[in-house]
Amino acid sequence: MADFLMPSLGADMETGKLVQWLVKPGDRVKSGDVVAVVETHKGAIDVEIFLDGVIDNLAPLDQEVPVGTVLATVRQSGETAAQAVAAVAPAAVSIPVPVMTEASAEPARSVANVGRMRVSPAARQRAQQLGVELAALVGRGTGEGGAVCLRDVEAAVSRHPAEAAAATGSDVHRGFDPAQMRQAIAAAMGRSKREIPHYYLTDSIDFGVAAQWLAAWNAERPPEQRLLAAVLLLKACARALQAYPQFNGFYEDGGFRAAAGIHPGWAVSLRGGGLVAPAIHDADRLSLPQLMTAMRDLVQRARAGSLRSSELADPSITLTNLGERGAESVLGVIYPPQVAIIGFGRVQPRPWVLDGQLAVREMLSVSLAADHRVTDGHLGGQLLAAINDALQHPDTL
Repeated sequence: MADFLMPSLGADMETGKLVQWLVKPGDRVKSGDVVAVVETHKGAIDVEIFLDGVIDNLAPLDQEVPVGTVLATVRQSGETAAQAVAAVAPAAVSIPVPVMTEASAEPARSVANVGRMRVSPAARQRAQQLGVELAALVGRGTGEGGAVCLRDVEAAVSRHPAEAAAATGSDVHRGFDPAQMRQAIAAAMGRSKREIPHYYLTDSIDFGVAAQWLAAWNAERPPEQRLLAAVLLLKACARALQAYPQFNGFYEDGGFRAAAGIHPGWAVSLRGGGLVAPAIHDADRLSLPQLMTAMRDLVQRARAGSLRSSELADPSITLTNLGERGAESVLGVIYPPQVAIIGFGRVQPRPWVLDGQLAVREMLSVSLAADHRVTDGHLGGQLLAAINDALQHPDTL
């Protein structure tokens, strides 16, 4: 038997609240399945399980618990239910296992129903905000294949506004909380500044070739197939990190641990304040159109509060692009336990010497903040040079 724990979704998360189970005891799960929804200061996160087996005990909902708390037990191949119960019994005091009483029977049926329902991320988020019980919408979904959509949730509220208001309560905050997120960001950045000996490097990149290539690519395609400059930056960084893996990983237990893949976290500003930097997995292996699709999907889901736990737990370096926000350059703060952050500023015309002649070029500011316990400025300079070189050959990205 194995334990499924409250995951750590970043250095700024200490606790989380389990608000929905998408499985029930007896369900078979495999690694990567979304099994629960956990509410954090970053919003409601779809939590994946990385175990194979059969679900046994489930923790009760709506309890704020520390990272690492057992949320469920999973019976693995060859184990019987009796063995699982026997194994979990000694930990019953510390593990919040639900007691099957008459009062708890109804919520259990609701969880089972929700687990089989098709619910859009926006509907789930809205239902959590309004305190709408999704199980009550079984059979009422108007989306494709009977999926519950945002309009179904809001229609339910309009039918029973008094009940919805009572269920919501005046002092309950569900989903993204700007105040909590600001506190969490402050805590993580304070830790970063205290613990990580930063060094900073900056460079200017001639973005003219990349801009021309991008314009030619987009001119032949409909809007939905066009690329943004940010995708070139992302791929150039991923390509450079292949050559310099010392910047792609974590400082833990007194040493550097290289990440298993190149999973850059792309910083996304949220409506209402705050930001998240979910991972784009294996960015070095994706084509530019695939990266564009992944980035668009990630930004939309980040702002809708529908990220997956692996997208928040896996970033191996952070990339931030403030150029679109008007900043000429940015000097980032490393998000621990990562060891580097790369920042891009605004592309703007500047006087530049090209082949011994003064010219006006489209220039881009790039910066690197890195952990001196792992690398130094010499290697950092080579990383920036590799990013520059990649952007001079956009047709190879």
